Amino acid sequence: MLNLLRDDQDWVEHVIAKLTAKMDAVSERSSTKIPYTTKNGYHDNQIETDINWWTNGFWGGMMWLMYHETGVPKYKEIATFTEDALDLCFHQFYGLHHDVGFMWLPTSVANYKVTGNSESRKRAMHAANLLAGRFNLAGGFIRAWNDDTANEDTRGWAIVDCMMNLPLLYWASKETKDPRFAQIAMKHVDTALEAFIRPDGSVNHIVEFDPFHGGVVRTYGGQGYEEGSSWTRGQTWALYGFMMSYMHTGKPEYLQAAKRVAHYFMANIPDNGVIPIDFRQPKEPCYEDTTAAAIAACGLIEISKAVGEYEKDVYLNTALKLLKTIDTLRCDWSTEADHLLINGSAAYHHQDIHISIIYGDYYFMEAIFKLKGNDLFLW
Repeated sequence: MLNLLRDDQDWVEHVIAKLTAKMDAVSERSSTKIPYTTKNGYHDNQIETDINWWTNGFWGGMMWLMYHETGVPKYKEIATFTEDALDLCFHQFYGLHHDVGFMWLPTSVANYKVTGNSESRKRAMHAANLLAGRFNLAGGFIRAWNDDTANEDTRGWAIVDCMMNLPLLYWASKETKDPRFAQIAMKHVDTALEAFIRPDGSVNHIVEFDPFHGGVVRTYGGQGYEEGSSWTRGQTWALYGFMMSYMHTGKPEYLQAAKRVAHYFMANIPDNGVIPIDFRQPKEPCYEDTTAAAIAACGLIEISKAVGEYEKDVYLNTALKLLKTIDTLRCDWSTEADHLLINGSAAYHHQDIHISIIYGDYYFMEAIFKLKGNDLFLW
């Protein structure tokens, strides 16, 4: 249980009121879209550009969160439209990789949890089987990307982001009472414990394994500043991801891993609460990534629920600091613009710097509803 101070409770209710007003307007404009970002303040539409894009589940997730909060039918209808549109991904097949968890947990698993829809269960099980099929037995990891999405040989590549896709496998095991899905997830987590988390609690983004015999070949900087640096969103994928594996398995070493990563993250938060793209990037330019702050807040809130009374406030108060910074400095609360968070960044060496990104909006919303205490947990 969260024991928020009265002022913090009032702040949460105020933010939820703003979210409700914002989403009421935005959902009307984007009812037939699957957005990734905004152009001139309006959502783009991945249905028209890239139906297989890995973020395509988050808009549906936002709609399920709003339906759970308000009971307004249109949110359920929009979420269902999104889920139906993603069926094309299964038919095309080749564009899918390890991010099927991001795509079908907030859509089909959410729908099945809320409504019991049998078609949604079937879609989610199909996605879970695709994810399980990417497991490399020799290396003990889930392969990240396909050969057709990169110039490099990626047969041995795993990335820290995959930690957030594993709940799809835990769900499949619980749903079918078949342990193999959870066994694959835990094997990947155990490998990640050894290969991704550094002694100081920072994490690697990409680790290349020998796909035939196992063992680490090398690491890559990936979406961070450089090899050996500390890409902040990667830190949060690990922070929240290890925490979710703990929540699904109860294995204490997973909680300890989440805390280790969280301590590194918290120790490096700037005084102003604005999170950079990489904790080890140059001081100039001052690139930042609000998506990392929102994801971190979600993970920190969950850690605070799992630890003892004497330490939980450390995590909860840090989450509040991150979320209040976003609310006051990095949110567009106008109902004329479709995006919520500003200054999200895809990667340090990427053209998409300081833009709106749909998963930043999603995780901010999820964190706020966690604080209220009645969130629809989609992972």
